[in-house]
Amino acid sequence: MPFLRTSLLSAEPAGVLESLDELFALAHAMEQEAADKYESLAEDMRGQGNDDLAEVFARLADAEREHADSVTQWSQSRRGKRPDPAMVRWEAPETLAPEAAAEVKTSRLMTPYRALAMAVRNEERAFAFWSYLAAFSHDPEVKKASEAMAREELGHVAALRKERRRAYHREHDLVSAEVSSAPGSSHVDAQRLELRLVAQLDDMEPRLNGPTAARIRDLRQQSIEMAAAAAGFGSFPASIERKGPLEIAEALVDGYLDGAERSNDSARLESLQRLAERAISRLAWLRSLAAE
Repeated sequence: MPFLRTSLLSAEPAGVLESLDELFALAHAMEQEAADKYESLAEDMRGQGNDDLAEVFARLADAEREHADSVTQWSQSRRGKRPDPAMVRWEAPETLAPEAAAEVKTSRLMTPYRALAMAVRNEERAFAFWSYLAAFSHDPEVKKASEAMAREELGHVAALRKERRRAYHREHDLVSAEVSSAPGSSHVDAQRLELRLVAQLDDMEPRLNGPTAARIRDLRQQSIEMAAAAAGFGSFPASIERKGPLEIAEALVDGYLDGAERSNDSARLESLQRLAERAISRLAWLRSLAAE
């Protein structure tokens, strides 16, 4: 069975994953490639005297090396050996597209926030990649392990988004505080934004077909369920309702993560964490579908 061709891949895979050995080899290669790319960018930034960005990319490289070490430990515990690079049969999603890497090196507008935003997108692509592999696997063990990798990537997305929000606040706190406190500014809660997203997904479905239409229907149903759980959560500028589905979906991710970070109520915290995980997954799928 041919593997689903998607925009996440730079080349069509040779097939589905057939064994845990293949999965561990691919997972390790992806994490190691990311670590090497971030370390290279850190060195470039040091050479340019941009210490703030060098520190961001060095931290990203360290995190990816930790992920690679975790895959190695997993492989050794399950298979009794380290991942074998020779078993990687196709190219994994790129950590950064060539044009993005070039922008990092040359743009004077690059900031820690923008660098972390690129890293978030990388983890979202990795999540969708492992989700595709899980969906098309014939082997129950490989399917389960691919799903576990997808969940790991969601965790990485959440952690990076938290760091990205902190970088944003460091760069924009004064401006955002002035805007949010402006007289006459109106706000909506997460439920209203979820329902707006439902309406937008409704509008999208008739223009699509096949697996893409089915995925949109799944996301629409998920958004209806999330709207029911999100009543009273969050406070978003009403202007976001006029944005597109990607912008609304991303605002909801950040809203749920920010709410969870600030919550002191255990029940509310648990609810927001569940909403955040589903919102991150939804955003990754929407980005993937939009790019196809």
